[in-house]
Amino acid sequence: MRRLSEVKGVVLAGGRATRMGGQDKGLVALNGLPLFQHVIRRLAPQVSEVAISANRNIDIYQSVGMRVVRDSLPDYPGPLAGILSAMQVLKSEWFLFCPCDTPNIPEDLAARLWDTRGQSPAVWVNDGQRDHPTIALVHKKLAPPLQNYLAAGERRVMVFLREAGGHAVVFADRMDSFINVNSPQDLAQWEGR
Repeated sequence: MRRLSEVKGVVLAGGRATRMGGQDKGLVALNGLPLFQHVIRRLAPQVSEVAISANRNIDIYQSVGMRVVRDSLPDYPGPLAGILSAMQVLKSEWFLFCPCDTPNIPEDLAARLWDTRGQSPAVWVNDGQRDHPTIALVHKKLAPPLQNYLAAGERRVMVFLREAGGHAVVFADRMDSFINVNSPQDLAQWEGR
């Protein structure tokens, strides 16, 4: 496994988790460990360091010894708000964002995105069937256009990444690596894996 010193990882755990009944999805236990810690275990060996984007239960997220960044925008405007806040606060040229509900990201995620980014300021995962735009490697130069995009009332991650000149990286050999734990039913399917 290759560690990329140029990239800072950010676990996105700042949403409302409406499909989880409003409970903080990152803190939902999977096989005895909160979902966000599963993501950290996979992500940390691949990047220089990991931070967490969260808006609730800050003390619990801070208890793992990582920096926690809150949205700078009010009312949970979606994952792009977490992405923007992280890029504004954390010092790095590149950021690898992963949602807190993808506990099985591949061990070569960072390296594959890095090696296939070309000149693009952003690349995201496609599992061979669908895009996963919140699993994305993003350059900090996209912070100003992202701030403008959000100020205009836009929230769609894919639209922003495409407009910014990004492209998908296909991981067709790793489809189950990107399955989200979005609901209690999903959680039940993952238990014991």
